[in-house]
Amino acid sequence: MKEHIVYLALGTNLGDRLANLKQAIVSLTPQMEVKAKSQVYETPPWGYEDQPKFLNQVVKAKTYLEPEPLLKHLKRLEVALGRKESFPNGPRLIDIDILFYDELVVDKPSLVIPHPRLHERGFVLLPLMDIAPDLVHPVNKKSVREMAALCNVAGIEKFAL
Repeated sequence: MKEHIVYLALGTNLGDRLANLKQAIVSLTPQMEVKAKSQVYETPPWGYEDQPKFLNQVVKAKTYLEPEPLLKHLKRLEVALGRKESFPNGPRLIDIDILFYDELVVDKPSLVIPHPRLHERGFVLLPLMDIAPDLVHPVNKKSVREMAALCNVAGIEKFAL
């Protein structure tokens, strides 16, 4: 069984935000083995601003799941952890997005990898800098470090644990 390296973005702004992140990471096993975790960042809301601040974190993991089964697994996991349907960029108990999957590029209606907006999201790039600053985006050919340097990171702060 082939193992793949994935980078996942986790975000939460409802309830006990830190506990939500910790529970999500614990829940990734056995389908995934977490290899690295970024620091936790507190970030202003993005897209829809009239909501609480988020906590964001990125993890690097190994998985045997192929991309679409991985997405289905993560969406089931979000529901199991208490996520309710909302509106785009709205408040949420937990959000888990696939940022990168090996060096794969997928462009389907159901799944786009690398994440289509990661290059413009400081709340993803700063945590990703902690664990993979030299990782190169397979489409735009920029490193995480280069993308972060071009991104607005105003209001994003390391969260004191």
